[in-house]
Amino acid sequence: MTTTDTTKNAPAARRRAASTDSRAGSRDAGRKPTTTIIVTALLAIIALYFLVPVYWVVINATKSTEDLFGTSGFWFGESFQLFENLGAVLSANGGIFPRWGVNSLLYAGVGSVVATYFATAAGYALAKYRFPGRRFVYVLVLGGVLVPGTAVALPLFFLFSSIGITNTYWSVLIPSLVSPFGLFLASIYASAAVPDEMLEAGRIDGVGELGLFHRLALPQLVPALVTILLFQFVAIWNNYMLPLVMLADERLYPITLGLDNWRAQTDRLPEFYQLTTGGALLSVIPLAILILVLQRFWRGGLTEGSVKG
Repeated sequence: MTTTDTTKNAPAARRRAASTDSRAGSRDAGRKPTTTIIVTALLAIIALYFLVPVYWVVINATKSTEDLFGTSGFWFGESFQLFENLGAVLSANGGIFPRWGVNSLLYAGVGSVVATYFATAAGYALAKYRFPGRRFVYVLVLGGVLVPGTAVALPLFFLFSSIGITNTYWSVLIPSLVSPFGLFLASIYASAAVPDEMLEAGRIDGVGELGLFHRLALPQLVPALVTILLFQFVAIWNNYMLPLVMLADERLYPITLGLDNWRAQTDRLPEFYQLTTGGALLSVIPLAILILVLQRFWRGGLTEGSVKG
């Protein structure tokens, strides 16, 4: 490039740089220092609210029963017994805790995957098809979102008892396959993320309705899929009331019900305090792994289709 060309391009480069600086300046000018401080402080408080219980569990899982009550709950005790405590958790009651973990993975894994598929398919249908009674179905779904799970646990018990499936895996799995919140979220997201023109183009090319859903719509719904899967997995993993009502056999318990069973024995057997604390620590590990694995799909799905300047 010659000196003349460089001279000609210099004003354009300066204009682009000035435009970039002006945009950056306008963005910075809209952020008041007071607002930034308040938002940061609120986020820090929320983070502490969620992280302090996890910190407490991690610290106290390393202590003996004597140190658990004789030292501060937010610092280590005189002896470090994390691995001994975790070994005791895995071997207590004939190794029942690993079975509870497998049960929880079965309930939460199968339930969340199937519920996510059903919720996404139904939400897509509500968003993209017009049929009689559609508004009524939508109102019914909203009503399902507002009803807490504890309110339907007892009616479900009477229903399942009449058909003879209480105290079985099915009594916990079947209710986990329905997610009104997931259906509502999928419907809202599908109405915005799946263009009608794309579906019409697919129909013109001879793609069937199931093909439109699986091949065209699902890739556009990845953020909604991940969100529904994560929420449903956490809800089923932490579910306590439904297994409490449905199950009587200890071998079918999920981790939540099993840990509560151990906690109930602490009055006469103090060593169960450490079993409960160590079990609580192990119970959060699958959730942490799931969040770490899914966050890149979540973030990647949210940035798909963004416009680059």
